[in-house]
Amino acid sequence: MTSSSYPIPAKRNFYGRVHGKTLRPSQKQYLAEDLEPARLRGVARAENPTRQALDLSVFPVTGPVWLEIGFGGGEHMVHMAQRYPHVRLIGCEPFVNGIAMALGRMREASVANLRLHPGDVRDLFDVLPAGCLERVFLNYPDPWPKSRHHRRRFVTPEHLLPLARSCAPGAEFRIATDIPDYVRQALAEVPRAGFSLISQGGEAWADWVSTRYEQKALREGRVPHYLTFRRDG
Repeated sequence: MTSSSYPIPAKRNFYGRVHGKTLRPSQKQYLAEDLEPARLRGVARAENPTRQALDLSVFPVTGPVWLEIGFGGGEHMVHMAQRYPHVRLIGCEPFVNGIAMALGRMREASVANLRLHPGDVRDLFDVLPAGCLERVFLNYPDPWPKSRHHRRRFVTPEHLLPLARSCAPGAEFRIATDIPDYVRQALAEVPRAGFSLISQGGEAWADWVSTRYEQKALREGRVPHYLTFRRDG
């Protein structure tokens, strides 16, 4: 049985970066040695052409399933995996340089409760079991600042409706951003997808760890915003 209740396109356009600066030798080593053991199998179309629901029992723990969308260099993701070792944490990121940095942090922290999808989160939503997610993080997503590119932001129905399907009733969805217009769009679009706003403001969550993107925003004088939504139902 497939996991999705919506038509799955044969191909998707992807607009974000996949490659950046030349990788350091150590980063190439992490990708060569550590990515395959950490990769969540069954997301890639070549591995799962009929888009069957993932078997999440591959984790060495049986706790709740959390997802970080666009984990950047992995600072927050690895921190959460360490702080909550009973949680099954999935990290999704298409940017190779970020994946390499995250793998280095994972090796140093020796976390076992973390699996990665090195690609488009929409492909992951296609195969996640319905209602499996209990917490989701979206930290400093690509702002796509030009008005004509706002439809590429994560906080659009193309992403939010599959996310809502994958979330359990009461699941928490956290967004951190330094872009006021991203806050505006999130406040407009996320509730339409089936979430209720729980809190918003300039105070981070108690278990938050600042990322390099947040530190860059602070250096450049931009103010962080933290939003918490809860899945209805």
